[in-house]
Amino acid sequence: MILVLGGGPAGRIGAIRLAAAGKDVTLVEAGGIGGQCLHYGCMPVCALNDAARFVRSAERFKDLGIIDSTPSVVFPRLLKEMQAIQQKIARILDSETKEAGVTIVYGKHGRLSGRQVFIGDEPVDSDAVLVTTGSRPNVPKVEGIGLHGVFSPHTLWSARKLPESIVIIGGGVMAAEFAYIFRAFGNEVTLVARSTFLKGIDRHLRSLAVKQLDGVAILENTPILSIEGCSEVTGVRIGTGGAESTIPADAVLIATGLVPRSEAIEGVMKGQIGEVIVNDRMQTSVPGVYAAGDVTGPPYLTPVARMQGAVAADNILGIDRKFDRRFIPQSISLGHELAFCGNGSETAGSIAIPGPAGPGTFWDVPFGDTGLAKVSVEDGGAIAGICAAGPGGGLIAGYLSFLMKEGYTAHDFEEFLEVHPSTDGVYGLLKYASALLKKRENV
Repeated sequence: MILVLGGGPAGRIGAIRLAAAGKDVTLVEAGGIGGQCLHYGCMPVCALNDAARFVRSAERFKDLGIIDSTPSVVFPRLLKEMQAIQQKIARILDSETKEAGVTIVYGKHGRLSGRQVFIGDEPVDSDAVLVTTGSRPNVPKVEGIGLHGVFSPHTLWSARKLPESIVIIGGGVMAAEFAYIFRAFGNEVTLVARSTFLKGIDRHLRSLAVKQLDGVAILENTPILSIEGCSEVTGVRIGTGGAESTIPADAVLIATGLVPRSEAIEGVMKGQIGEVIVNDRMQTSVPGVYAAGDVTGPPYLTPVARMQGAVAADNILGIDRKFDRRFIPQSISLGHELAFCGNGSETAGSIAIPGPAGPGTFWDVPFGDTGLAKVSVEDGGAIAGICAAGPGGGLIAGYLSFLMKEGYTAHDFEEFLEVHPSTDGVYGLLKYASALLKKRENV
């Protein structure tokens, strides 16, 4: 029997792949199948962002005089309907996994001690183990963190009304996405970042993100001293330049990222943040024990977890396969999908233009907010990176990351035939880059 600890994207895909090969597979899941993605991360953000974009779009139509009123969000109903859809998706995932031949044990924690697996307190023998216990919110040690009204992405859904003012602690993708959502819902939003906001993100995308977060107060390089209040939150005390001040707030959202959920995984080599150390075949330091997904550390991305789960399963089956960490696409969900992928080259030349007008951006033209297209290309035509901000930014980055891994160059896009109208400006920039490179070669 093969044991899989955790029913998130990595564990579920790995378990299904193993069962499809005829293996006896048991998946242990203490909570709900689907993991963080379904219950606390990707899907809730999608749900809230859809509503936020609808409101912001209606506001722009009103500004143009096309409609005469804008909607407001009924937050309790939004959460109720969102959770009903999450439950439906969970039922589908449960059925799909079981129909593949996987046995699911719900309501018990899987635990590992070296090579020995426990389901609850009961030791269980196994031929191999796949650890996919996921991640949890990174909650900083700050005075007042336990006050009523302080939420993490795991507890936000217990809020039954929208706060009038909210402080979001964090400066990364998660913080930016929630800042956009709550600002669109009409809240007064302050984002407090310990260092630079969206540190490490392409400067053009970062500028666009700041523009789409219009109305959000963004405080960078600002330490949190404490969360204020008696039993309920009243504000957040910050320190800047040697001075202290308090930001009034009805709620605080801790959006400082994720850390691996590896507390119950012992006897294998771990890193500084508790991540289970694996090689590119997803093998741990213990023979017969594999790990995949968020428990192995960043980037905490569902597609990465799925791919790692499949790679681990193949190696358990004796199929030699490695996880390729090059060109991993990522996206920030704001008014548009701000997507990107690249290899970090410092020698490539870059070209950037505003996104084309098209479906989902036509009415953004008066506001100068049609998104962005950017490409980075080496002298020989190799594509080093792309940014695609627009309604289909995530799809563009996903396909381009695959083509870059496969070695496609800017010159290959001379034969690319697009669908029109489209909000994709990347293909056009790659054609333009190809022409520039060829002209330079002929000079």
